[in-house]
Amino acid sequence: MRWTILANLFGVKKILVKDESKRFGLNAFKMLGGAYAIAQLLCEKYHLDIETLSFEHLKNAIGEKMTFATTTDGNHGRGVAWAAQQLGQNAVIYMPKGSAQERVDAILNLGAECIVTDMNYDDTVRLTMQHAQQHGWEVVQDTAWEGYTKIPTWIMQGYATLADEAVEQMREMGVTPTHVLLQAGVGAMAGGVLGYLVDVYSPQNLHSIIVEPDKADCIYRSGVKGDIVNVGGDMATIMAGLACGEPNPLGWEILRNCATQFISCQDSVAALGMRVLGNPYGNDPRIISGESGAVGLGVLAAVHYHPQRQSLMEKLALNKDAVVLVISTEGDTDVKHYREVVWEGKHAVAP
Repeated sequence: MRWTILANLFGVKKILVKDESKRFGLNAFKMLGGAYAIAQLLCEKYHLDIETLSFEHLKNAIGEKMTFATTTDGNHGRGVAWAAQQLGQNAVIYMPKGSAQERVDAILNLGAECIVTDMNYDDTVRLTMQHAQQHGWEVVQDTAWEGYTKIPTWIMQGYATLADEAVEQMREMGVTPTHVLLQAGVGAMAGGVLGYLVDVYSPQNLHSIIVEPDKADCIYRSGVKGDIVNVGGDMATIMAGLACGEPNPLGWEILRNCATQFISCQDSVAALGMRVLGNPYGNDPRIISGESGAVGLGVLAAVHYHPQRQSLMEKLALNKDAVVLVISTEGDTDVKHYREVVWEGKHAVAP
């Protein structure tokens, strides 16, 4: 979607927003990774060709029932639960402490078992692995570690569908992006999408900015150091889908080599993005975007309203020729909190 009036206000040529809230009725993009990985797993197990396969054909080809397990802040687990349901399989989804009940219910409504732990995201991943080994479940996780890279690679390839669609849509519009802002949790989506985009446009021609919450900015800190840095603790942020403290090493390699800049931002930046997307100027389209989905646009808005706007614009190479792509990766997956932010002004920018 083009945001023409906002682009003029912010001093750039174009702002393009890819809205993922309508994806398969799941209010987020994440099923692209989980569903693709599960399909690849089953094709490998039953010696099938994924290129010529439909979901119905795959479902009919499956013999014994399998159980897929994963850890999620909400959207990835919902995608895994959806794929398992579509294929007549079982899913067990683990969530970290503080997970919104609405996100839990969305997973339960897909027929999966959902367990909320008293741990943070990364410790919950370890618990999931332990339980999966005990019960013989298949883990479909979007981060990688030694000995576990095949499935995360498939998930990142699934996420690259976002970039493929965006490139095709921009070609139809006759535009070429100069900038892309990508939000990062473990960095699987950011790495998968950026890897695809730089193959199309080259790193030299695409100014890529990776955005994270300041309470879970493992990618930002890794970017500063030039090597992986983990973040511990509660990682209390409204950007639940980005509240991850340990980078996916597969995604990190792409981000380290291809990303131009890394930004760590407060919750108020995501909240600002939610309000701007939900209340556009003039004929710009309205987008319902959740906390993790809106942070990219929130960065642009925060720069515009910042006292040192001109200096920040120069640092980010934003000017009248900039064509900026952002991805709203989720809708209002927690409706109550969305309304508190957009209607009631929660997490407003400090004066």
